[in-house]
Amino acid sequence: MNLNRKTFFYSLLCFLAFTGCKEETVVTKGKTTYNLLTLKKQSRELSTSYSASIRGKQDIDIYPQVAGYLTEVAVKEGENVEKGDVLFIIEQTPYKATLQGAKANVAINKANVSTAELNYNNAKRLKSKNIVSESDLKSKLNALNSAKAQLDLAKAQEASAQANLDFTVVKSPSSGVVGKLPHRQGALVSPSLQEPLTVVSDNSDMFVYFSMTENQILDLMDQFGSLDSIITRMPKVNLQLNNGSIYEHQGVIQSISGIIENNTGAVSMRAVFPNTEKRLLSGGSGNLNIPETRTNALVIPKTATFEMQDKICVYQVVDGKAKSVIIEIAKNSNDQEYIVESGIEVGDIIIADGVGLVRPGTEINQ
Repeated sequence: MNLNRKTFFYSLLCFLAFTGCKEETVVTKGKTTYNLLTLKKQSRELSTSYSASIRGKQDIDIYPQVAGYLTEVAVKEGENVEKGDVLFIIEQTPYKATLQGAKANVAINKANVSTAELNYNNAKRLKSKNIVSESDLKSKLNALNSAKAQLDLAKAQEASAQANLDFTVVKSPSSGVVGKLPHRQGALVSPSLQEPLTVVSDNSDMFVYFSMTENQILDLMDQFGSLDSIITRMPKVNLQLNNGSIYEHQGVIQSISGIIENNTGAVSMRAVFPNTEKRLLSGGSGNLNIPETRTNALVIPKTATFEMQDKICVYQVVDGKAKSVIIEIAKNSNDQEYIVESGIEVGDIIIADGVGLVRPGTEINQ
């Protein structure tokens, strides 16, 4: 009885296995229906994206012009400052003393000039009466000129001392935002610092730097003319921030370097964007997008394409059968579609989707 049960069980498994294998080999004959697309000209708004870096209109490194201890740090990191606002104060005592000494030296030399003038004037009167010789008069004149020269030197030393005292008060050279503050109160600073006291970034407008290849610049020159014409005639540009969002204000191309860098083979360009909301930060990055309107473009969905040996292909329906065709696409095609440059033409019929299931020669219902 047990043997009969086992025999029945194995016979059932073999039957099921045979039946399953037989079902997998079934082939449906006849043409298959696919979603087809008849090609026609269309208009599209496209954009070309370039990696970009964001910088303030001015990023000014603030270095001290005199040496001494910081007695006051008058700003905070990230603070907005106006041109002329005090940023730091360096110990002033030695510079005040130097200025005081310079002023005293000026006073002494002024007195010396007065004395020399009196002596010279007296000598002129005596010479007119032939009481003193011509050489005595010239000697008094030389003494006067020497005293005046000493006075000029003393005044220059006073001006230098005054400038050094003024330099102890470090002021912002422009309006902007204060960067990091690596040096705190009590730190010894000097003009030879490796790291600046801070950086003031003028971010009322922001510069966005990007690069184009030589061929891209040549294409633009073919389209617009000279480099100056490119700047004046190119459309406004958009900025995609690092988190993927699109900056709310558009910018304009402001400058093209006109020099191809030897190392990269690229040309540096700069766009300027308004920054009224202070959303753009100096040192940031993103992508600069240059829009382009394509009229009479041959547009196909990316679902209609497949790759074969690094080539983009579509299946064209010819005489009711699928034929693989290599196409050339525009570099600035969008995320969902390709702009076709060559390989297929207006009026051609292609398979719009499901191309992964198609093979050359597959019969297609039209």
